[in-house]
Amino acid sequence: MLCDDSATVRSALARLLEADPAIRVVARAANGQEAVTMLAGLPAAQRPQVVLLDLEMPVMDGMTALPLLLRQSPRPAVIVASALTQRGAATAMAALRAGAADYIPKPGAAGGGLNDPAFRAEILAKVKGWARMGATAIGPAAASPRPAMAAVPRPVRPPPQLPMRGLRAIGIGCSTGGPQALATLVQGLTRPLPVPVLVVQHMPAGFTAMLADHLDRLGRLPCAEARDGEALRPGRLYLAPGNRHLLVEAAGTGMVARLSDAPPENFCRPAVDPMLRSLAACCGGHVLAVILTGMGQDGMLGCRAVAQAGGTVLAQDEASSVVWGMPGAVAKAGLAQALLPPAALAEQVLAAAGFPAGAMA
Repeated sequence: MLCDDSATVRSALARLLEADPAIRVVARAANGQEAVTMLAGLPAAQRPQVVLLDLEMPVMDGMTALPLLLRQSPRPAVIVASALTQRGAATAMAALRAGAADYIPKPGAAGGGLNDPAFRAEILAKVKGWARMGATAIGPAAASPRPAMAAVPRPVRPPPQLPMRGLRAIGIGCSTGGPQALATLVQGLTRPLPVPVLVVQHMPAGFTAMLADHLDRLGRLPCAEARDGEALRPGRLYLAPGNRHLLVEAAGTGMVARLSDAPPENFCRPAVDPMLRSLAACCGGHVLAVILTGMGQDGMLGCRAVAQAGGTVLAQDEASSVVWGMPGAVAKAGLAQALLPPAALAEQVLAAAGFPAGAMA
């Protein structure tokens, strides 16, 4: 279902989506009230698996409509569309806390608008990924700060814990579907970590500050965008700012963050590979790398550098990934020591930090 107050945008999105034979647009609404009414009136067999919901509309806006859409049965995955502004980013993160499955920034006319190839690839991946995940992968609308994506059930025999001697840093990389997977992982970090955590999420400038606030509100690790030259402290999460690579540099017995305007890698800035390479160069084998859901293969070469230095690499499993591109590339390269859903990855992170399995709760 498409919900946008612009008939032109609805038509353009329908053409874009239905050019993919795996996608069918079953309904179009001009505002949130129309979407709620339409969804309730459709026969169960014709109800959409995914709703693409604009946040700024007359009559009923997207934030008002969101909880009403999430009460429908069968429950759709709702992807909210927001403007590429600070206010749009803040609203998108609020929608994730309220139960939206994902978000997509609306492209500006300067970047090609809806015809931008990067936007097309992202929206197709998210629509098909969340449809594949199904409603069971999306938790109840948040009455608490817990993330919307529930963990996929773990196997009866969990993988062995991976304690690491002398761990100095943790590096996490993610892209498509990453905010929810990242929130689930962070929510599972129930003990104060003795090392800093660096995160690269492919995201536009402005959105990363709101994502940092979103993660900080979970109450597990203090989280903020990294600042150039700041000392990296244990138990804190440092998020790469949009459009800047995040690197580390040795400083005495510790490390400082360095932000770089070097060219994009894997068509991305920030990119995961340079962050992981710098961690391997600075910390040797005392690095834990974690690759979550995302398109492409950013992070694979960085994980190779971590593994060659003697570090440990973990990746998200295919079943729980919206897009198994980045973690799949790591797995297919033989670099991952375990493939797990985000909640189980959190347990492995705690184990690597020295917390035994019985101390995880």
